[in-house]
Amino acid sequence: MDRLTGRTALVTGGSRGIGKGIALRLAAEGALVAVHYGGNDQAAKETVAEIEAAGGQAFAVRAELGVPGDAAALWAAFDAALAARGAEPGLDILVNNAGITAFGHTGEVAEADYDRVFAVNVKAPFFLVQQGLERLRDGGRIVNVSSGVTRIAFPVITAYSMTKGALDTFTRTLAQQLGGRGITVNAVAPGMVLTDMNPQLADPDERAAAGRLSVFDRVAEPADIADVVAFLASADGRWVTGQVLDATGGSFLGM
Repeated sequence: MDRLTGRTALVTGGSRGIGKGIALRLAAEGALVAVHYGGNDQAAKETVAEIEAAGGQAFAVRAELGVPGDAAALWAAFDAALAARGAEPGLDILVNNAGITAFGHTGEVAEADYDRVFAVNVKAPFFLVQQGLERLRDGGRIVNVSSGVTRIAFPVITAYSMTKGALDTFTRTLAQQLGGRGITVNAVAPGMVLTDMNPQLADPDERAAAGRLSVFDRVAEPADIADVVAFLASADGRWVTGQVLDATGGSFLGM
């Protein structure tokens, strides 16, 4: 697989979970992958090492999201890392994957938690794109990781669901704005995925119950989502833009 040879990609939250799966997949396609992480140095090192052991190219970029100046800090670290490698400056693929969850019904969410989830899930991607457009080459790709909860009501994560709805709107608007440069902008909306963001799935009974929400009677693995992102990031996805691709495995399609 070499559909992305010669391309440079940045995956936010790329050291664990869905983000790691995406980073591994894009690297397997030939891309040089910047694995962004917020603070877990060991996880980032392991992801980069796994990519390199498989013959791919990657480097880690550390920057905390959801704080003032986060986008500028991430791009400065990205630029410096590229320069240190002697790589050509610029970017071809941006995957806005990093995100956090705020649990609680509407009457239970604290204002600080609400602000935090919007800062990480909405504000950070917005300004990463804003400040990254001069780096993103014509014909590039932006893929935002949304969620199936934008069409499926889960009252216990209302604030989180709202952030993903905002990301979907951003996706469609940005696609129209950047189409003239040949840049596609899409979102991928997973359902239940076996990651540390869903620790309850470590319990076999919980995993089985969650799996029954899908027509395939299982929860997703990160690779299931990563493969969809890889399609959108490649030339094969060139005529798809402004879309939110449901990658929930057919969850809640009917009784």
